[in-house]
Amino acid sequence: MLEGFRDERIDVGEVDLRVRHAGEGPPVLLIHGHPRTGATWHRVAPRLVEGGYRVVCPDMRGYGRSGKAGIVPDHAQQSKRAVARDMVRLMRALGSPRFAAVGHDRGCYVALRLALDHPDAVDRLVVLDGVPISEALARCDARFAHDWYHWFFFAQPEKPERAIMADPDAWYDAARPEAMGAENHREFREAIHDPETVRAMLEDYRAGLGIDRVHEEADRRAGRTVRCPTLFLWSTRDDMADLYGDPLAVWRPWAEDLRGAPIESGHHVAEENPEGLAAALHRFLAPATAVDSRQDR
Repeated sequence: MLEGFRDERIDVGEVDLRVRHAGEGPPVLLIHGHPRTGATWHRVAPRLVEGGYRVVCPDMRGYGRSGKAGIVPDHAQQSKRAVARDMVRLMRALGSPRFAAVGHDRGCYVALRLALDHPDAVDRLVVLDGVPISEALARCDARFAHDWYHWFFFAQPEKPERAIMADPDAWYDAARPEAMGAENHREFREAIHDPETVRAMLEDYRAGLGIDRVHEEADRRAGRTVRCPTLFLWSTRDDMADLYGDPLAVWRPWAEDLRGAPIESGHHVAEENPEGLAAALHRFLAPATAVDSRQDR
């Protein structure tokens, strides 16, 4: 898995991150979702390297083998702002102060925060299978509360940890190793069986309903938008269209230069349709490559 990628730990200040990276060319940061690790990209990242990109796949703080920050009352240690700050420091440490950010699931909220808080660092934004947290909560109805009940359960103190750790495999209904890839599956199971990682992942959701929502609502009041080109892809066998009709309409107020389309897959698109995702990313990122090469000349 991720053969040829360097696997190392990098100190980004408050925590150290486990990161795998490889390739030469325009840098692309791939940010995973819950409850995955950077290994979820193992079928996409090599394709991007072959396409001429430098690819960086970290475990977010709290997730996988990355460091866990001390918990504070408002859960800001796991806010998307804190995680985005880690990503900027990571990319600078790797010599790439400006990069494309791709985020899936919980990672899409981090990618959005990156583009809003650090517009000089993010030259292209890709968000997969999610809308801004504040938008989801503003549209919350009985169906959302039923289907996405975990958002609200995970926000409760202590009980989610006890429920998950009683039987992590049953809670997460773990996919088959052959579907995820054996090593990716092993990392996934290692994460969901580690109490510190489970608590940190739950802190992600606790931050989401509180401080992350506050940050997004402040952005809207201030009229902040994503200034770089933005691509939104939603999986055909996920529930974005069922919940939001045209999910692109939800994103339009947030991004000045937005495009998007459905992609054939279930929720874990990087594992289920890596060829289609890599092709879509390459089409979107390729113009940046052409601009960079002209500038180099």
